[in-house]
Amino acid sequence: MEESIQKTELKKSCINCGAELKYKPGTTNVSCEYCGHQETISVDPNGFEELELYPYLSEMGAQRHSEEISMLHCKNCGANQHVEENYKSLHCVYCSMPLVLEDQYKEEWILPGAVLPFQVDQQKSYQIFKRWVQRLWFAPNNLKKAALDPQFTKGLYLPYWTFDAQLSATYRGQRGEYYYETKRVRNSQGKMVTQRVRKTRWYPASGQVSGFVDDTLVEASKQRKGRVPSKIARWNLQLLQPFNSSFLRGFVTEKYTIPLKQGHLAAKGEAEQIAKRWCRQDIGGDTQRISHMNMQLSEETFKHILLPVYVSSYRYNGKEYNFFVNGENGSISGTRPYSFWKIFFTILFSLVIIGIIILVSKS
Repeated sequence: MEESIQKTELKKSCINCGAELKYKPGTTNVSCEYCGHQETISVDPNGFEELELYPYLSEMGAQRHSEEISMLHCKNCGANQHVEENYKSLHCVYCSMPLVLEDQYKEEWILPGAVLPFQVDQQKSYQIFKRWVQRLWFAPNNLKKAALDPQFTKGLYLPYWTFDAQLSATYRGQRGEYYYETKRVRNSQGKMVTQRVRKTRWYPASGQVSGFVDDTLVEASKQRKGRVPSKIARWNLQLLQPFNSSFLRGFVTEKYTIPLKQGHLAAKGEAEQIAKRWCRQDIGGDTQRISHMNMQLSEETFKHILLPVYVSSYRYNGKEYNFFVNGENGSISGTRPYSFWKIFFTILFSLVIIGIIILVSKS
């Protein structure tokens, strides 16, 4: 049993005081929050390993880059979470409902090939939340109290698939070139006026395009509709580091629930859009039509990667709201409730002011 313990399950203690070491955002260090001791995370100098796609899709060789991981399932919202820290108590990062540590179970997952470590620490994310909430108009007072509670702001690594491929496509279509004619038309007042009308001359076009499609990013988890807003789902993938479980210490990691095959279908859809864009650029002119396109992908590889976000959740009048901060660049987005009484009294006050102005103007 001792030999079966996997890397993501190992806990590393401080050599000075015995406390658990946690990843320090913006660095390549783990540190002790009690005595300040730090240790450097060993990063693989060989970089990432791109895995061949089709052996995994056909379930060949999947065990070579997989491992067993402990998971906690939220019975309220369905999120599956792995924790790299021995929490005495833990709440779901999405809905803040308590998780039962005794309910941990084991699952296999494809080992992440890369991780984008947190660049923003928890304190800074708290300040970003604080500024955002303070700027909200018509927010209930208890929203500000809840959203500003650091206890419910958690760092979370989100799973994504990335796909690389050589793309080639042949196409047939038409190149459109604009020209203008002057016509006499009757306007809405019944008068004859001169109007310049744009028209298009179409010419046949065909050809071939090819190139490398790098790091098509596809989300790998979606238990609930529209969780993480697209507004903040932008990361600088140049900051990716070869995976080391030490980057996860002190944070929650969500396991992918969208399988590799489904992620690959989404990536093929993205590749088709890229191919169409390349074909339009190749056709040229002012506008383009594509009547037929045959796309081929080859040398396809993939990675399972983890990307950072801070999550805070809040319940108001029985409804759940989430707030998100990008853990790499600090961008923020969230949903929020409105205070009926604040809006009501603002409208009432405005009507009183308008009434006073009308009375004064008539006197």
